[in-house]
Amino acid sequence: MARSTPTRDQIVAAADRLFYEHGFEHTSFTAIADALGISRGNFYYHFRTKDEILTAVIESRVESTRGMLRRWETGAADPAERIRLFIRIVLTNGAEIRDFGCPVGTLTAELAKLRHPARPEATALFTLFRRWLAEQFTALGHASTADEKALHVLAFSQGVATLANAFGDEVFVRREVERLEDWLATELRPAENSPQ
Repeated sequence: MARSTPTRDQIVAAADRLFYEHGFEHTSFTAIADALGISRGNFYYHFRTKDEILTAVIESRVESTRGMLRRWETGAADPAERIRLFIRIVLTNGAEIRDFGCPVGTLTAELAKLRHPARPEATALFTLFRRWLAEQFTALGHASTADEKALHVLAFSQGVATLANAFGDEVFVRREVERLEDWLATELRPAENSPQ
């Protein structure tokens, strides 16, 4: 029986995984083709260059992130709970973060070192999180400091992910998540008690 040719989406998913685990620069066409068990010829039917794959991977990550944020919005009516879901992502994805770091942060950092022209597109994921977090803080009555608070939460996430990857310490991650949730509760207390 002839083997079916992987779809473009399967190639993107395999490339995404390899870029995350090994880095963009250290992932070859051959490695991606081998992960799918296809020839490079079949691979070239969908992508001519590694940069084309990178663009597709970034687009896929943005769409996946948008989908996750939509699920959080429909699943948690309270914006404070949505922020907590973001804070807890370092626990939800804890094993992978300990092994490989944050997929957004590691790719953005690597592309910056390479002075790669796709860096702004990769940074769009951080921008997406920043805007979404700011919207949650605005909904909680903190419009004037929403962006500042959003960046604080985002910086926490990246810092914890980096140290979790460096030290592999799950206890540290849990402790830091609890501290940021305490900070969030303190920050939101006045707004939650004020009249709407």
